[in-house]
Amino acid sequence: MTRLISEYTTQVTDLMKTIAKEEEANILKAADLLSDKVNEGRLINIFGAGGHSAIAAMEIFWRAGGIAQVNGMFPVGTNIITAGPTTAKVQGLAPYILNFYDVYKDDVLILVNFYGLNIIGVDVAIEAQKRGVKLITVNAHKFAKKVPKNFIWRHSSKKNINDFADIAVDNHVPYPDAILREEGIEEEFAPTATTLTCFTLNLIMAETIKAIKDKGGHPDIWVSNNIPGCDEHNKPIHDRYRKRIHHLYPVW
Repeated sequence: MTRLISEYTTQVTDLMKTIAKEEEANILKAADLLSDKVNEGRLINIFGAGGHSAIAAMEIFWRAGGIAQVNGMFPVGTNIITAGPTTAKVQGLAPYILNFYDVYKDDVLILVNFYGLNIIGVDVAIEAQKRGVKLITVNAHKFAKKVPKNFIWRHSSKKNINDFADIAVDNHVPYPDAILREEGIEEEFAPTATTLTCFTLNLIMAETIKAIKDKGGHPDIWVSNNIPGCDEHNKPIHDRYRKRIHHLYPVW
């Protein structure tokens, strides 16, 4: 095993163990809240705010091994795929985003921004709090604190998304995200944020699925579209939620 492969594997594995240990209590609190909302007949809304953070929402939306009761929010301009131009740095869009995805009082929203200070993320956190939405945040707490309050790409409030959370889960992404060094290369390389954040979300969703069942509910779980019997299993689930979840679309 090369030095870089060994270092990256060791550091990421250690960070994942830290998340599992130090965030267990908040993960279980999040699962308790999310399972209650699902059993009430509500959806789990998730918004990955900015750039690559949308990957986090993709990880638990319409995903093999995940539940169907997830409303993934992918407003145009807030991720690198649809940024033409980007709206992730624009204040004032939050009401329109939450309106479009039908997120209102007593709903639940998982708000993810890898680091926690993205402008559209903070904007959505503030609007969610105003509406009485139950807010679960996933971001890097120490990272967000380390970025100066006068940083040009901060929200005018100078706040981080976890400042508004009912439950704040730390993804423990280190500053400045990338973790490897090499002689002759000035910058750190090999990022960690996507891996650690998706890992954190999968811990939350695993506990949520169990809690839904333990409380007498039924988690509708997708199976992979690449195994025999997938259509027979998934199509009835798709049809059940097609009119409620914005980014579900017909594939049959």
